[in-house]
Amino acid sequence: MKNKWSLSMLTYVVIGLAIALSASIANAQGSTAPAKPSIVLVHGAFADGSGWSHVIPLLEKEGYTVTAVQNTMTSFEADVETTKRVVASQTVPVVLVGHSYGGAVITAASVGASNVKALVYVAAFGPDSGEALGPLLEKYPSLIGAALVPDAAGYLYIDRAKFNEAFAKDVNPTEQRVMAATQKPINSVIFGHVFGTPGWKTVPSWYLVASQDNAINPELQRMFANRMKAKTTEVAASHVPFISKPEATAKVILEAAKAK
Repeated sequence: MKNKWSLSMLTYVVIGLAIALSASIANAQGSTAPAKPSIVLVHGAFADGSGWSHVIPLLEKEGYTVTAVQNTMTSFEADVETTKRVVASQTVPVVLVGHSYGGAVITAASVGASNVKALVYVAAFGPDSGEALGPLLEKYPSLIGAALVPDAAGYLYIDRAKFNEAFAKDVNPTEQRVMAATQKPINSVIFGHVFGTPGWKTVPSWYLVASQDNAINPELQRMFANRMKAKTTEVAASHVPFISKPEATAKVILEAAKAK
């Protein structure tokens, strides 16, 4: 009886050790699997981080950690530093996404940031060294120039009467009115800033062209995309495809996130 009991206990011990060893191996294998990159979203002028509210749930549904930067647009240098701080706080590789003026921000913020694995431009500026946004908009004209109105301090807003046509023609009227009422102005001096070396020269890039954009001429967008040799997708959308076509926007971001 004693031998049978000892044998039974020994069997349980062996089985327990085997289960523990299997769990340990599984955990070890899991820990070596590459973590999903985090996604950092950078808004453009006349908006803030909440503008990504249609895209964020789509990205989180796929298991990605998403952070939307809140830039002040008081100066280009301040916005780059804010974005760099958010990027530096991520513990995994980063997919850095910029819309409109946010594209100029990620172009600079990605320089020297070793954890940035991809750049995604959404109807965005992708300037090269020596360029400024103002002259680029003059060379590739759009409706946005005539739609901008300055306040007494030199910050620019979009004239609400022209907001639909110049900025968000394919957004539903209710949401469009909220966007116009909450628009965040940009310091006009930013349009004269001369850019340095761009991050897209060394970081793989994706570009979503908004083919019905009346703020950044689609031809200017295509020039940026071709010059940076970006993996390019076009969508029939206004300047804000992340609002009017969130699925198409998320798809491009996810392609960049999943790329090896």
